[in-house]
Amino acid sequence: MRPILISPSLLSCDFARLATEVTRVEEAGADWLHIDVMDGHFVPNMTIGPPVVEAIGKVARRPLDVHLMITDPLKYASHYAKAGAHVLTFHIEVAGSAAGAREVIDAFRSEGVRKVGVALNPDTPVERVFDVLDLVDLVLVMSVFPGFGGQKFIADVLPKVRALRARGFERDIEMDGGIHAGTLPACAEAGTNVFVAGSAIFGAQDMRSTIHGFRESAERARAGSQA
Repeated sequence: MRPILISPSLLSCDFARLATEVTRVEEAGADWLHIDVMDGHFVPNMTIGPPVVEAIGKVARRPLDVHLMITDPLKYASHYAKAGAHVLTFHIEVAGSAAGAREVIDAFRSEGVRKVGVALNPDTPVERVFDVLDLVDLVLVMSVFPGFGGQKFIADVLPKVRALRARGFERDIEMDGGIHAGTLPACAEAGTNVFVAGSAIFGAQDMRSTIHGFRESAERARAGSQA
């Protein structure tokens, strides 16, 4: 079984104290650091560019989980690879075809990215990623429409996780959007093992106990689904 990993979204941290927030969430038990990259075109918002990712990488002790919500991942692959992305994920919606997706994956690999991921939006059929499952290390299932934090979890995406596991995908499946104590168990039960949470972690009074609780809850839900 893949390990349970908690990847707090830095989009919800205090950007005026970015280095301190990175240290704080790492000491609280984060496994990865999730970094949302938005170009204002693929999604209606703009966020972190390569220089900020590189700055985070200089102080981070955990792998950087970089999620590219951008129209042209090929153009920026080298920038984010050099900035320190350990996981680099692009959206299947921008690839156009399986051949286009393979081109992006090959580009990421050639830049030395350790883990390559492919993401899909809530309204994108899971079948869109089936042709590249043997080429990626991670599938990110969006449980909200990307662009803004704090949205409500869309439970209709859970069958996608089950479909991926049923198809034999044994690598990481990540869920991003509306993850908190109430929604996480269902994700774990379906087969998710990497959980992105923003406000639920950075807004918690006790960040350490929240992350610990998420991990335990996921483990229990997964064990229950296999009983």
